[in-house]
Amino acid sequence: MHPRTAARFWHGATLGIGLFALVVQVILVVSGASVLVEDEPPTLGERMVRLVGYFTIQANGLVAVTAFTLVRDPARDGRVWRVIRLAAVVGITATMIIHWFFLRPLLDLAGWSYVCDLLLHVVVPLLAVLGWLFFGPRPRVTITVVLLGLIWPAAWLAYTLIRGAATGWYPYPFLNLDLLGGARVAGASVGVTGLILVVSLLVWLVDQRLPVRFPR
Repeated sequence: MHPRTAARFWHGATLGIGLFALVVQVILVVSGASVLVEDEPPTLGERMVRLVGYFTIQANGLVAVTAFTLVRDPARDGRVWRVIRLAAVVGITATMIIHWFFLRPLLDLAGWSYVCDLLLHVVVPLLAVLGWLFFGPRPRVTITVVLLGLIWPAAWLAYTLIRGAATGWYPYPFLNLDLLGGARVAGASVGVTGLILVVSLLVWLVDQRLPVRFPR
C-alpha cells in the first residue's frame, strides 16, 4: 500500500471513530442517559456547556479536526496547523494518562456510556498517537510550537477554575475547589500542567529523531 494511502486510511479511521464517539456522547447527554448528568439534572443548555467544558471532549475534537485535514493531505503543514496538531496529540495523550490512572477507578459505567468512555479515553488516543508515530507528518514541531501549544490547556484550566468557582461545578474531581481547597487544587493544576509540558517536550524530541514523514 502506498504510504499516502495508508496514512489516509489510518487518519480516516481515527476521524470516523472519534466522530462516532463524540456523537454518541452528545446523544447520551441530550437524552439524560449519561454519567455527566447528576441526580438533579441541569437544563439541556447547561448540560451541553458542561460537555464542551471537558478536556476530553476538546482533545477528541482537536484530534478529529486534524485527522480530517490529514485525510485530505497527509503532508499537511502550516504555522497554525502545527500548533493545533501538537495540541491534539499532547492533549489526547494527557487525556488517556489522567483518565487511566486517576479517573477510571472512580467510574462504574455500562452500556453505551461504557463504550463511549472507552472510545474517547482509550481507542481514539491510541489511534491518534500511533498515527502520529507511524505517519507524522514530520518534522513539524519546534520549541516555538511547543510554547504556543500550551496556550489551549492553560486557557482551559483558567476557564474551568473560574467557571467552577462561579457555578460550583467542576468537570474533574481533582479540580474541585469546594471539596479539596485551594492548596490541593493548585497542586493538581501544577501536576496537570507539568504532565502536558513533559509530553509536549517528548513529542518535540521524538519529532526531531524519528524518520521524516511527508516533509514540506
